[in-house]
Amino acid sequence: MPLTDAAIVNAKPKARAYKLADGAGMYLLVRPGGAKYWRLKYHYAGKEKLVSLGVYPEVSLTQARSARDWARGVLESGNNPSDVKRGARERPRAAGTGVRMTLGTKGALTIKTPSLIVRLAGPQTDALRELLLGNKPLEAKC
Repeated sequence: MPLTDAAIVNAKPKARAYKLADGAGMYLLVRPGGAKYWRLKYHYAGKEKLVSLGVYPEVSLTQARSARDWARGVLESGNNPSDVKRGARERPRAAGTGVRMTLGTKGALTIKTPSLIVRLAGPQTDALRELLLGNKPLEAKC
């Protein structure tokens, strides 16, 4: 039986966390401290997975159901909803695996890959920036 707003409001904390099922893998987790969390349990690549849909009352029952339907749609398209959600909130990373770029003091740039470390001083970093932005031709940098 699907959850109702009244059942959610009346859900009181107990000594142990417990779940109130809504259907299609979604449930409300009620913690001993009184916090209420929306969760969705699903299977992807033969493994059971869990994704958070938000915290009640910031995320209402209707919003949680919409998030559940979105996650189910993502799952039907062959993608993992947790990965899609994580990818949406993480900033894009440098191309390739294990590439890190750090900008130090005085504009020094360090680029680290698994097999190579490149360090550029401030003026070299400025020249690279100008080149990448297309402000100056390549011949001026050589």
